[in-house]
Amino acid sequence: MDEAAQVLDLFDTGGKTLDTQLAERTTNRCELLVGDARQILLQMPDGHFDCIVTSPPYWGLRDYGVPGQIGAELTVDDYIADLVRLFREARRTLADDGTLWLNIGDSYTSGGRTWRDADAKNKGRAMDYRAPTPEGLKPKDLIGVPWRLAFALQADGWYLRTDIIWNKPNCQPESVKDRPTRAHEYVFLFSKSEKYCYDWQAIMEPAADPNQKSKNRRTVWNVNTEPYPGSHFAVYPKALVRICVAAGSSKNGRVLDPFFGSGTTGVVCNELGRDCVGIELNAEYAELARERLLRGR
Repeated sequence: MDEAAQVLDLFDTGGKTLDTQLAERTTNRCELLVGDARQILLQMPDGHFDCIVTSPPYWGLRDYGVPGQIGAELTVDDYIADLVRLFREARRTLADDGTLWLNIGDSYTSGGRTWRDADAKNKGRAMDYRAPTPEGLKPKDLIGVPWRLAFALQADGWYLRTDIIWNKPNCQPESVKDRPTRAHEYVFLFSKSEKYCYDWQAIMEPAADPNQKSKNRRTVWNVNTEPYPGSHFAVYPKALVRICVAAGSSKNGRVLDPFFGSGTTGVVCNELGRDCVGIELNAEYAELARERLLRGR
């Protein structure tokens, strides 16, 4: 079945609610569509989802083996433009009070290298292409991708509400000796409108004061990375996603992940009682996600 047919089948309710469809057609509450999110989103209805929780491919760091893939653009400006167009269409599918929780990492210029060998600890890092150093930058420069993307999305109409530091206490060591080891990524909270759904009570964190049970969550989240036994090599942890889903949607709400990957967003939605639609470009990864959803972890 092609991408458009998959989407039309999913949203052609025949008088049934999406809840009923998912209960009838799947053993979990997540529907997985295989294909390019840029095309699949065009077929989705307006205002359908409560929130979007996702982590797009990072620029120039992975090769998912699909021609035209986002993340493999030769310039960082083209990468940003591709994501802006995609999230513009995704915004249309959000309810007016909907939010976007976007996890994105940074990278350094390649210094003129045109390929990258496999890493002994992470063979998926091997790439047969490397994007050239962006215009205006120098070899070894930190590119600043997260903030470039955040400001571009803000300029395109999203409300940029906060940046969140995902601190990784168990981050992988780096062999560099001329800078600190990077142990964080960003999560940006965007909203479609000035007023939006945000359940601050659902994500309160423990207070240091013993006389106070909990406090409003801060913008630094200490979340360990999680190992994943499958072949997918870019997995964000359930603990991170759980906060985003809990704050951005209510019980039986609808969550979209246009870069589904290993299916973490779907696993969390099943745990928290949300419906989820995930879109994955790579058929091999989609199959891994299906298996993971059936396992339930």
